[in-house]
This record gives sequence, C-alpha cells and structure tokens, in this order.
Amino acid sequence: MATAAAAYESDQCREDGDTPRQSSSNEPNTEPKSVCLIVLGMAGSGKTTFVQRLTVYLHSKKSPPYVINLDPAVHEVPFPANIDIRDTVNYKEVMKHYPFSPNGGIVTSLNLFSTRFDQVMKFIEKKQSNHQYVLIDTPGQIEVFTWSASGTIITEALASSFPCVVIYVMDTSRSVNPVTFMSNMLYACSILYKTKLPFIVVMNKVKIILSKLSCSFLMVVGVSAVTGSGLDELFVQVADAAKEYETEYRPEYERLHRELAEAQSQKQQEQLERLRKDMGAVPMETAVPTDAPALGGPSDLIFTCGNSGEAEEDIDSDTDDIDHTVIEESKEAGAFKSFLKERREIVQVRNRKSK
Repeated sequence: MATAAAAYESDQCREDGDTPRQSSSNEPNTEPKSVCLIVLGMAGSGKTTFVQRLTVYLHSKKSPPYVINLDPAVHEVPFPANIDIRDTVNYKEVMKHYPFSPNGGIVTSLNLFSTRFDQVMKFIEKKQSNHQYVLIDTPGQIEVFTWSASGTIITEALASSFPCVVIYVMDTSRSVNPVTFMSNMLYACSILYKTKLPFIVVMNKVKIILSKLSCSFLMVVGVSAVTGSGLDELFVQVADAAKEYETEYRPEYERLHRELAEAQSQKQQEQLERLRKDMGAVPMETAVPTDAPALGGPSDLIFTCGNSGEAEEDIDSDTDDIDHTVIEESKEAGAFKSFLKERREIVQVRNRKSK
C-alpha cells in the first residue's frame, strides 16, 4: 500500500547547511528568514533547468540555496536536492495501488507528501540561518500543483512563515504567437490572483528569441537557463519582491488572520448567549432543605450513595408491615368476639333445654 513516509533530507545535501551565512557583528541576533522561490510554469518551459542554473549561480556567489524537489515523476534531477519527494513517496507504487493516470498519480503523491509537510517546515526553519534562498521545483504539469489542494496547502504553509515569491517561467520561443502569449499571460494572472504573492515572470530561452521589448515597468526578466544570462537582474527583482512581501502580503495576511479570529470569537459569544437564553427558560435551581446535614467530603458521598435509598426503603417496608399487622389484629379481635358471642348463645340454649 502506498503511504507517505516521514519527510527527510537527502544525505548528499545535509552538509550544505554546515557553514552558516556570513554576517557582520553589527547585525541583530534575529537572523533574517529565508526567501522561498516557488518556480511554476507550463510543461516544457524549462523549470527544472532554470532551478539547476539558479543553484549553480547561488553556489558561485557563496550563498548555497536550500533546494526542494516536488516532482515525484521525474527520473533524475540535475541539481542536489536537500529534500526530494521521491524519497518519501514512491510514484510508481502509487499508480500500482490506485488505478490512476499519470497526472492522478502525481496529484495523489503530492497529497500524501503534503500530510508530512510540517516536517519540511521544521527542516527549513532549522536551516534558515545557513541558507538565504529556498528553491522549490514543482511538477511538470502546472495545473497539478496550482489547482490541487496539496499545492494550496504547501504554498500557504510556506507563505505563512517565510517571505515567498512566485516565479513563473515562460517559454519565450513558444510565445511568439500573440494568441499563445496572451494565453500564457492569462494563466500567469490566474496564479497571481490565486496566490496573492509577489510575482515575477521569467521569460526563459531568450537565447533563442532575442526580445527587445521594453519591460522596465514590469516585474519581467529575460533569462537563459542554459547560459545563465539575466540572473543578476532576476535577483534584483527577487529582492524587491521580498520587500513587497513584507510591506503588502504580510500586513494583509495578519489582517485576514485577525479578522478570522474576531469572527470566531464573535460566533462563540453568540453561541454562548443563545445557550444562556435557552438555559434561562428552564428553572435550574433545586430546593435544598436548610436543616439537612452537611456532608463532610467526597468519602461521605461515596459511603451514603446507595445506602440512604436502601434505609428509606427499609423504613417504608417496616411501616407497611406495622399497618398490615394492626389491620390483621383488628380483624382477628372482631372474629374472636363473634365466636364468643355464638358460643354463649349455644350454651344458653342448652341450659334452657335441660331445664
């Protein structure tokens, strides 16, 4: 049976977190939180290659990232993954156990993995002082992660604890057609409004299509996952997006959390008030005799429980016996008097006859 085992870090990457990030002595004691980069995109847009290029780039900058692979169906990953979903869920066993299609198997694997995502959060929190960035590679089929319950759980869990930025990788070579380009942008907008997180569109494969379009007013970066061009501009946008998370998303999240807590508190108060009104219509006081002896403690309750009732029953039964005896004695006395009267009359009759 396919079950989700405990999530754990890959052995080959545990040593990445041994060297802490360089920090000056003037920094406060509280370490800055890692920035989570959730990489999304259509199938074939180059997400995995893009994550591999980001990993190489950050290692060259002496800032190794914490990499998480969430694609259970991939054969090999071209980057060292600290956490790999394939170490927790066996995708092929899921498809054997459940009669699902490949997409159904991926969704089920993600669902099983999301039940252990609290352990992933603990790993990230433990290593956040050693890693400035957390790279998250998602499954090839974008709808499997974006519109599934497990994808929502993972995204919201990360966004509630760490600054998160969604990076939407777009295949520039396939977006030359205006219809394809607009459909890609509409899908990007749907993800933007669904997650409500800082959003960066990465136009990948610019080495094939050299675009001269001015995008200075947009959070759009042209990169090449093969050559690594454009990554410097990308991380400038990532830094701005992390600030946007703290200034826009974090206050909005806290406001929604506060409103939810207030709504729950108000609902509880209304339920208590309704219960108080319902209980007020029924008299709840019991008459207690003033001369009743006070019980000394719980032991008295234990000892008297069941005995007092039996004593009352004994008293009632004794009273019934006394009443019954009095009635029987009165009946016997009357019968005895009648018997004496009859015998007296018989004796008198005999005496008359003998005279």
